[in-house]
Amino acid sequence: MTPSFKPSSTKAFNLSRKTDSNNPADWIFIAESDLKGILLLIAQETSHALCVSKLAEIFEKILKAELIRIGWNLQKTHDLLKLGGEMRARGSDLTERIRPLCEFLAERYFTDRYPGFDLEDENWGALSVQADEIAALLKIVKGRIATSPPSP
Repeated sequence: MTPSFKPSSTKAFNLSRKTDSNNPADWIFIAESDLKGILLLIAQETSHALCVSKLAEIFEKILKAELIRIGWNLQKTHDLLKLGGEMRARGSDLTERIRPLCEFLAERYFTDRYPGFDLEDENWGALSVQADEIAALLKIVKGRIATSPPSP
């Protein structure tokens, strides 16, 4: 089945919406919605650990959208390093750009969410820069989904 390049439903946001996990546009739709909220929290410097964790989830959705777009069969994983490796294995031009985010967010995703780890100091400036980079990646992947079919 060839993935679609537009959201599965055109219904208004507040109405019931059916999504398809094999549709890269649906991953981007959810990531974009979540990113708007996280950018507001970052601007207000509110709930650093939540922002880091949610930013990792948003980044995961963007990676999955791009991977599905280029023909990857969806795997149920939250492992950003594995997803980054899948991008590298497929020769993605985004590999070097995503690598630092994969490494940082993969580590912080767990250490900030669960007890038993040493928490790092909140660095809102660095988090804001990472959020901006994720927003830029979202824009790139969204543009690719809107304009090009998947690779065979």
